[in-house]
Amino acid sequence: MRDIRIAAAQFEHRNGDKAYNLTRIRELVARAVQQGAEIVSFHECSISAYSFVQTLSKRELAELAEAVPDGPSTRQLIRIAAEFRVPVLAGLFERDGDAVFNTYVCVTRDGLVAKHRKLHALVNPHLASGDRFTVFDLSGCRFGILICYDNNLVENVRITALMGAEIVFMPHVTGCLPSVMPGRGVVDPQLWHNRDRDPVPLRMELNGPKGRGWLMRWLPARAYENGIYAVFTNPIGMDDDQVRNGNAMILDPFGEVLAECHTLGDDVAVALCTPEKIDQSSGRRYLRARRPELYGKLIEPSAEPPLTEPGWELKGRKSHEKP
Repeated sequence: MRDIRIAAAQFEHRNGDKAYNLTRIRELVARAVQQGAEIVSFHECSISAYSFVQTLSKRELAELAEAVPDGPSTRQLIRIAAEFRVPVLAGLFERDGDAVFNTYVCVTRDGLVAKHRKLHALVNPHLASGDRFTVFDLSGCRFGILICYDNNLVENVRITALMGAEIVFMPHVTGCLPSVMPGRGVVDPQLWHNRDRDPVPLRMELNGPKGRGWLMRWLPARAYENGIYAVFTNPIGMDDDQVRNGNAMILDPFGEVLAECHTLGDDVAVALCTPEKIDQSSGRRYLRARRPELYGKLIEPSAEPPLTEPGWELKGRKSHEKP
């Protein structure tokens, strides 16, 4: 790894409006490059938007999805990367035959570098889940990608680190969701719409246990326990009919926040990531201390097939119902 400046962006996407969302991506890439960023990342399904697909039929979902890398959105992302001479990472729904995946791509001016299909797809029963981890070399560093729920399973981040990832992109659409956890729940959309006139109540909600407070329970741990840089991206504002808290940020291998978006709107956070912190981190000592011969229980087949379910109700079905 070398010294590298990375940007984590947040913006308020529009449902299914790829042209608008790609325009916002371009403008934020320009802003990040002005601040010295050498690579710029965006949130899960940032090109298409995300939560609104919960109730889409298989046909409607397929119509929204595109081929990767030959679809128009990936080609446009490559043009943005070429214009600003930096790699760009963003998310979309990918169509491959009859299957549709929640996919996150990394592109440069020369084309597609890597793509990751979400391992734990959930928001629509017609989405397929990926079947492999994603680690790749670029710009003198080794990167990994895990999408949203993928990061909730500690095994996924650990394996990505064991595959050599020094920096893991963690694109999300999360926060301020219905939940049984203490203090969690949705945010009144009126607070968002009134943010310019009265920002304080909104900040209290987004930075409290519904949003940032929940992130701080687990996100720093993923960076700390594996000795990695974590690049967290998340939309800000309305995501379908709910408010998202943003808080795009970059954490170092000690679990410390290096840079974070606090604006109640579109923004970028840029941080310098340096190799010496990885070598010094506790997480790298923990990787060397592992005793795999004791871990057979981790790979024992379950009596039931794997089930990915959120802690909140999906539209049209209860969260405990199998797709």
